[in-house]
Amino acid sequence: MNEPQEQVIKMYAKREEIYPREVDGKYARLRWLFVWLTQIAFYCTPWLQWNDRQALLFDLGTRKFYIFGLVLWPQDFIYLAVLLIISAYLLFLATAIAGRVWCGFTCPQTVYTEIFLWIERKIEGPRSARIALDRQPLSAKKAGKKTAKHLAWLAVALWTGFTFVGYFTPIKHLMNEVWTLNFGPWEWFWVLFYSFATYGNAGWLREQVCKYMCPYARFQSSMFDRDTLIITYDTERGEPRGPLAKNKNGNGGSCIDCSLCVQVCPTGIDIRNGLQYECIGCAACVDACNIVMDKTGQPRGLIRYSTERALDEHLTPTDIRRRAMRTRVKIYTAVLGLIVIAACTSLYLRSPLKLDVIRDRGSMGREVEDGMIENVYRLQIMNTSEQEQVYKITVSGLPTLAVAAADTVRVGATETKAHPIRLRAQHGAGQPGSNKIEVTLTAVGDPSLHVKESAVFIVPR
Repeated sequence: MNEPQEQVIKMYAKREEIYPREVDGKYARLRWLFVWLTQIAFYCTPWLQWNDRQALLFDLGTRKFYIFGLVLWPQDFIYLAVLLIISAYLLFLATAIAGRVWCGFTCPQTVYTEIFLWIERKIEGPRSARIALDRQPLSAKKAGKKTAKHLAWLAVALWTGFTFVGYFTPIKHLMNEVWTLNFGPWEWFWVLFYSFATYGNAGWLREQVCKYMCPYARFQSSMFDRDTLIITYDTERGEPRGPLAKNKNGNGGSCIDCSLCVQVCPTGIDIRNGLQYECIGCAACVDACNIVMDKTGQPRGLIRYSTERALDEHLTPTDIRRRAMRTRVKIYTAVLGLIVIAACTSLYLRSPLKLDVIRDRGSMGREVEDGMIENVYRLQIMNTSEQEQVYKITVSGLPTLAVAAADTVRVGATETKAHPIRLRAQHGAGQPGSNKIEVTLTAVGDPSLHVKESAVFIVPR
């Protein structure tokens, strides 16, 4: 009797090196357009100036976020939450309409992989030359090319890491620290960390990030339906695939099985096997197939952006566009619009003056000269504007209640100031115990800029 043999199940497949072939076409040019736009924005924005400061700066040390003319404080954390919600809904909307279009054209992983692949092609040559170079034994020529490539990658990665830290530390100050070799430990850590992440992800991991590390690839299917635009292979037209001669004789489909769609794919999949979670929607296979169709005298679109319903029911482009505005898309659009309107309205109505009134708990209400009752408070004043302000302090709620000593306070631009004040009222002006009062700050010269805060005035029993 034969004993049953053990079956070994491998939980991880060894990576096979992918050598994406360069392709030219409408979508390749569009992808490079987004590479230029995103990188110009990323590398240049920290150098922009606004009101004699960096236009976009997340200053964690002073806990202030400068976004052009807007200054946000920790108390404005709600706006960060709203920004994340808007980003999420934009992603849901884009995915519902056009699948993984974000991944294929604007995701940082895609963008930096394109840049690193361009460097690799310039130094090591086209796909066939790169494959041949890797198969060659180590030589001075091979070592020279590999060294040059990795040095170029490291240069891009270091500049990327430096720019990233420049969003959190003023980049001009950061540049001065570079020239004087006076980098702080945290600057060193984050520049090297982000540089290493860029170098590793775009130079070494590449498609592994999209296939195994990115969670979006795993839950994207929950946002797809039969009317979502995806990269599709027209099986009805393309099969049975075979040589061009067979196709011309009427015995085969339009696909000549040239495998160019596989060679240009950055994740190494064959789109002819149907939609796969590894597909990032970059449309490189569409450009490659259209080139082949042009050369063989056949209509374009064997591989194209389309929908499952369009393939099954042979819908026209007009039908596809009409079905794109379905219930799910309308809901996403409506919710997104409402959130954006609410956020913009809140920012427009946001007061640049904030006030907290903190009563001195170590000193209850006390009697002072002339039979007056005195309470001591600390005003926590936050001037979120970028102009110095002088505020007048007024109080109400009890007869004869007034501010003892100076009733104005000067607060610098984007400054928080703790200002002690003493409030006095005549004996008998209020009931023994707690009495509600209001403290008002009004900008001198601009009465419309004011804020009120409630407090308690203690009258001894």
